[in-house]
Amino acid sequence: MRKEDLILVSIDDHVIEPPDMYKNHVPAKWLDDVPKVVRNSAGVDEWVFQGQSTSTPFGMAATVGWPREEWGFNPGAFSELRPGCFDVHGRVDDMNVNGILASMCFPTMAGFNARTFSEAIDKDLSLVMLRAYNDWHIDEWCAAYPGRFIPLGIVPMWDVDLAVAEIRRIARKGCRSISFLEAPHSQGWPSFLSGHWDPMLQALVDENMVLSLHIGGAWDIVKLAPEAPVDHMIVVPSQLTMLTAQDLLFGPTLRRFPDLRVALSEGGIGWIPFYLDRVDRHFQNQPWIGNSFGAGKLPSDVFREHFLACYITDPSGLKMRDTIGVDMIAWECDYPHTDTTWPDSPEFAWNEFQQAGCRDDEINRITWQNACRFFDWDPFAHRSREDSTVGALRALAAGVDTTRMPREQWRLRNEAAGIGVF
Repeated sequence: MRKEDLILVSIDDHVIEPPDMYKNHVPAKWLDDVPKVVRNSAGVDEWVFQGQSTSTPFGMAATVGWPREEWGFNPGAFSELRPGCFDVHGRVDDMNVNGILASMCFPTMAGFNARTFSEAIDKDLSLVMLRAYNDWHIDEWCAAYPGRFIPLGIVPMWDVDLAVAEIRRIARKGCRSISFLEAPHSQGWPSFLSGHWDPMLQALVDENMVLSLHIGGAWDIVKLAPEAPVDHMIVVPSQLTMLTAQDLLFGPTLRRFPDLRVALSEGGIGWIPFYLDRVDRHFQNQPWIGNSFGAGKLPSDVFREHFLACYITDPSGLKMRDTIGVDMIAWECDYPHTDTTWPDSPEFAWNEFQQAGCRDDEINRITWQNACRFFDWDPFAHRSREDSTVGALRALAAGVDTTRMPREQWRLRNEAAGIGVF
């Protein structure tokens, strides 16, 4: 195999939702009430819903077009962004130049757990907008380029019965997964151990969908020192994935739902060998606790049956792939965040595979086969395998400019072209 022969399916990217996303998905009587982008006195574009500023959509979340010296948490305006952040046509261009066949895009404005809608006062209105969000994502963003996006939905956390109904509704549209909080109790919701979410989990099983748990929602599980530097906010979240896995593995969830599939998004893989060694040792050394994982099964066996572990770069983890289990490892790109390897993802991935001594069959499992099996998604339904490789896709993007430019330069360029001006 050559680098150009890779097939890349990324199951962790992000969409910066465009301000006009609601215009085709909300009845006319609700158009005045949709979330809106408002530019404040500081020149920052903010999403406002039900009178509250819910989020600024940029900062660390959309730095892909800027030089590293300009990265940071400081927000900005749509016109300062690389268009692929929010424009689906620009996104597919950027996928082609990066050799990526397909992408699953997590929300930004809505939050991984539909936080924008969950925290608003008028929940009836929130439900209207949440459903419209899913319709936009599935029927517009994903449908614009069939076969290039794996649909991912959100659910109303404030009512588990409504969450069940929304899962069943979006399943009929072809949605393959929902984005959810990796540790609900860390933000005041019932935990996975409580059983509160069981009807929702049953609906996911019934509809053959995946529970996708992205890092970043478990901060309140740990207490950082008040002097903690900003580095902690970037390095620590992936380490908290283990706590989520522990809740699900040693709680009742996986016993109650033997067919539940859980993707640990952006959690990395290097921590898994130690964790599996530790839980197996604990299980075998503490019979008095009375845990059971099924006849003849260790905790590590059950872990491998239920989880897909996702990484961006993880050279140490790849060297331990046999200990982890090659069939539960999946690659991701993380466009347009600061951790993304765009536009050199094939080079990053290929170098790590070579350093780890991965065979061709292992590479294929990690870059696309495991993810497509786990999400029950056919990567070649709309494009032949020969046309899906890094080399073939990059050939479609010969004119795509990947130059990083200062934010001000993007603003001048985009505004002159009418891009990012809503």
